[in-house]
Amino acid sequence: MNNLSLMLKEVAYNLHWSWNKNAVELFNEINPDFWSWSGHNPVKLLNEINQNYLDYIIEKKNLGSRVLNLYSEYKTYLGGRTYFEEKYFKIKEPIIAYFSAEYGLTECLKTYSGGLGVLSGDHLKSASDLGLPLVGIGLAYNYGFFTQMINPDGWQTENYQLNEFQNLPIELLRDDNYIPVKVSVNFPGRTVWMQVWLAQVGRVKLLLLDTSISENSVEDRRITDILYGGDNEKRICQEIVLGIGGIRLLEKLGYDIKAYHLNEGHSAFLCFERIRNYMKRNNVSYAEAKNKCFNSNIFTTHTPVPAGIDIFTKELFSKYFMSYAEKEIGVSLDSLFLEGDLNVSDVNNNQFNMAYLAINNSNFINGVSKLHGEVSRKMWMLSDSRSQIDYITNGVHTPSYISNITNNLFCKYFSDNWSYDENIWKRTDEISDEEIWALRLLNKYKLISFCRERIKEKWISLGADKVKLKEADSILSTEALTIGFARRFATYKRGTLIFRDLDRLKKIVRNTSMPVQFIFSGKAHPKDEGGKNLISEIISYTRDPDLKNKIVFLENYDINVARHLVEGCDIWLNNPRRPQEASGTSGMKVIANGGLNFSILDGWWDEGYSPENGWKIDSLLSDSVSLEERDLFEANSLYDTLEKEIIPLYYLRNGNGLPVDWIKKIKSSIKNLAGYFSTNRMVKEYCEKFYMKVK
Repeated sequence: MNNLSLMLKEVAYNLHWSWNKNAVELFNEINPDFWSWSGHNPVKLLNEINQNYLDYIIEKKNLGSRVLNLYSEYKTYLGGRTYFEEKYFKIKEPIIAYFSAEYGLTECLKTYSGGLGVLSGDHLKSASDLGLPLVGIGLAYNYGFFTQMINPDGWQTENYQLNEFQNLPIELLRDDNYIPVKVSVNFPGRTVWMQVWLAQVGRVKLLLLDTSISENSVEDRRITDILYGGDNEKRICQEIVLGIGGIRLLEKLGYDIKAYHLNEGHSAFLCFERIRNYMKRNNVSYAEAKNKCFNSNIFTTHTPVPAGIDIFTKELFSKYFMSYAEKEIGVSLDSLFLEGDLNVSDVNNNQFNMAYLAINNSNFINGVSKLHGEVSRKMWMLSDSRSQIDYITNGVHTPSYISNITNNLFCKYFSDNWSYDENIWKRTDEISDEEIWALRLLNKYKLISFCRERIKEKWISLGADKVKLKEADSILSTEALTIGFARRFATYKRGTLIFRDLDRLKKIVRNTSMPVQFIFSGKAHPKDEGGKNLISEIISYTRDPDLKNKIVFLENYDINVARHLVEGCDIWLNNPRRPQEASGTSGMKVIANGGLNFSILDGWWDEGYSPENGWKIDSLLSDSVSLEERDLFEANSLYDTLEKEIIPLYYLRNGNGLPVDWIKKIKSSIKNLAGYFSTNRMVKEYCEKFYMKVK
């Protein structure tokens, strides 16, 4: 293997490539078909491609200088001076541990299901960009989350595909003697062992625990097979591995962690293990150890509804923690069980609540938007002397979601390092109207082409003939106002609200002088029949002769599908029942690409909305009205705003064919929102409010 190939391989094993446009372009340039076949996975691409062919392609396409430049860029990034170093201090080993059940980093690494995972992935990316001494802890799922398939009846089915760890941008973690690092946790009557996979995320390490090894029984090997799969017993096993196993891994590696960040309650068992370790190390009581560990735990909650929290029966908790309580910690089982109770009147004392465990053991607690912070304070009224539940509004890792076209425009007007400059967005008005509009048209053209290709692939799989496949070329329009709706299909998100008045919607869609089209995508949890019904209903509307080819549903929503949608949609629609959307981040991803938001004032949009930045859907919040009345009122507000404001503004053009008022709104949205709703701002807030305040 020559030097150029070795350089490419080194770049491929660091996920920094996933938000480096030059890297992605180069891997695609080597062989577009191979790149697509690999699932946008450079490790698989390089492993499967013939070495002689690779050398030939590099020479034939004159890619040698680009490989050298990319490698130099990668090394410069890793060695560059960072925000954390400049503001705080320089340190080599991690002092912050970030725990999450899922991480959405790139489409080829299926360790995520949706928004929580993507947020966790974005957190690590910005932690890398900012130089935080942080290590991520998660689980290495053998199958990950499911591949969605829509059957001919319009019903979601789930297919689980085995992850080929040897062909992924991860490596088995080994010690100095090249022996795989392993840790163990005691389960009832047995010991469960875990190996560890390392995903290098820029400057940050992500360590993923994996039970699928020979030391374990067949049943225990399956603990880490499927994300959010199985029953409550499997869930408690996964969360023991994540929380307790994760702490044991950090101890084994000798990391001197100062701050422990629990992203949701899935990892909250780490609180027990930290207490156990401190008791053993310092020969102190449970209460003393808890108080000490309490000061360095940070808990971020992402749900405003109690139903979204993991709860285990006392029987199940006893099965897995009886021995741990009495033999490993030296306290009664009841003492541990009470940690999952907030002692409020509506709590069933036969249940162990993972959020309560995290709350009872965390000095710092936050919601993920201003509104969600308010809701969380009402949900969990803390009675102790702690400061009340705070909030840090979520953001997105902007470089991961902008198109090449958008990136090139920002590089032209700002600088190659525009993403590191918080003040750069103030200069948005410098970009000409013509170039903003060209950006929008090109991004949309790319999206429509992607949609047509995906739908054509689906039809081919169903055995469609040439006449049918030709029809795909007329699906959607590159000129029409394009509205996107893509997220997890849960009933409170109301994915079908736009179909509430079908006749009214048809008039909007079939208006030939001001055409409008909709693109839907998203998955429902395998056990969520209500969510699946919503998808099925939308599929039926896509087959309505009056809506056909103007309303489409893209199968198997993932990071790649999301990227195309947030790049190309003119409007991002969001209509949950307020205040059940804790934050939401999908709408943040359209901002830098020039898309505009149209949403209920819930989650982040409650903070981001102003008339110059986008549009709101009016809410009916009175407790005296039924959900039916509320849905009707808010659907009518949606239609009214579309008909009277959004659509006319989009099609209002000057003598040069430019929608100048629409472009003004785009510039305002970018200027006012792009900088704030980013994970760079978010991670800095976690540093300033929590990480660096740990005693």
